Amino acid sequence: MVAPAAARLSLNTATTRKQWNLAQAIEGCARHDIAGIAPWRDQLHTMGVDRAAQAIRAHGLTVTGLCRGGMFTGVDLAARQTAIQDNLRALEEAHALQARCLILVAGGLPTGSKDVAGARAQVREGIARILPAARQARVPLAIEPLHPMYAADRACINTLAQALDVCDAVDPLGEGGIGVAVDVYHVWWDPNLQRDIARAGARRLLAFHLCDWLVPTTDLLNDRGMMGDGVIALPLIRSWMEAAGYDGLHEVEIFSNRWWKVDPDLVLQTCKERHTAYC
Repeated sequence: MVAPAAARLSLNTATTRKQWNLAQAIEGCARHDIAGIAPWRDQLHTMGVDRAAQAIRAHGLTVTGLCRGGMFTGVDLAARQTAIQDNLRALEEAHALQARCLILVAGGLPTGSKDVAGARAQVREGIARILPAARQARVPLAIEPLHPMYAADRACINTLAQALDVCDAVDPLGEGGIGVAVDVYHVWWDPNLQRDIARAGARRLLAFHLCDWLVPTTDLLNDRGMMGDGVIALPLIRSWMEAAGYDGLHEVEIFSNRWWKVDPDLVLQTCKERHTAYC
């Protein structure tokens, strides 16, 4: 029997962050029978980690990921050490939530730098430094490659292949605790996507994020589309994920000036309907 759409869905709270706080999002997921939730740390801190963990458990939700750690690049050692300490706190928070993973956004070029290779080296070093703590906390690190338009300011890891190369570099023996998050908004265009999803396999595929790419896109950060409104071949990418062994929830993450103006209950209902129809 095929599970109902809501039973395969998780809400990334970015989708409703302008309308709901974290407590409201937790209650909304429960009200709409959505199985999972992925909080952002700013809202988590406002609610309080212990209170959020209790509410999530009380409603029987799976935490598909905590957003976010990363941002490992910095102009000097002190800046990079500050990032390490923040990531260690994020791991503690993810452990308290029993999160399936901690999402990592790598970080862009340090201020004033044009050395993208050096930035990527800083990312590898930062992830290697926190990996032992991730293993101890039993919270895998999920590197999320971002679209190349974000390479300078947000993430110098821009393809799934690059993310997997980092995984192999910091975990050469395959001991675990490290993998990738596949966000269709960032990787749909990649001609090697099917190959690299297969390369990742079930062991490295930790999260699957859904939305759509609108044409035209009017804001490169806050104009993601609802599934079915854009050009991404969502069923095809889902088929590649499942063929590679991914059997986790499908996390809807929509940064959208349009959808942030819509009643959030309608947003969740639309997510369920579009997931059934277009994913």
